[in-house]
Amino acid sequence: MQADYSVELGREDETLEFPWASPDGGPRYHDLKRHPEAIAEIEEAVRFPELGEFLPTINAAAGSLETAKCDAWMSREINPEEEIFGQPCKFGSYVDLLFTDTAIRFSFEAHERFVKSVVKLLQCVPEIPASAEFLLRRCFYHEGDDLRDGFYMTCYLFGYGLDEAKARQQWAMALKLCSNALAQLNARNPAL
Repeated sequence: MQADYSVELGREDETLEFPWASPDGGPRYHDLKRHPEAIAEIEEAVRFPELGEFLPTINAAAGSLETAKCDAWMSREINPEEEIFGQPCKFGSYVDLLFTDTAIRFSFEAHERFVKSVVKLLQCVPEIPASAEFLLRRCFYHEGDDLRDGFYMTCYLFGYGLDEAKARQQWAMALKLCSNALAQLNARNPAL
């Protein structure tokens, strides 16, 4: 599996406001760490059971991480850097990850150390037609009436195959490998 990370802290880069809610009353943040039963309210976790298995692992009560957002999809748009897999389809997902410890949420060094550690673990897994990319991004945390500038991580995973079923199968394997790597780091919390 290909694995890498990058830092996206520019003015035009994506950010997260946490907790979040759609202004139209649609999707919103569900606190799976403290209310694991809320997974039934996350459409993507219901529609994609593989994601439904991944989220509780990351939100483990004793772990250092929790999730904020997720999505999954199939695509036939293969970027030039994905052509190395030689497959016409990809199945992908993203999950936004936060540290539970509020002090760590504001440490760039802790986030960078964490993404470097998870990428290093994933670079050791067996070769499969899949990729993982971790993006270190800016998060605006609500603290009372104030917004405080901190960080979060987005984990993108893609599986590649001849058709949607094969790509989804590779994505599911990548999700399990990533889940195992994150669970190892989540338990020992290298960010502290």
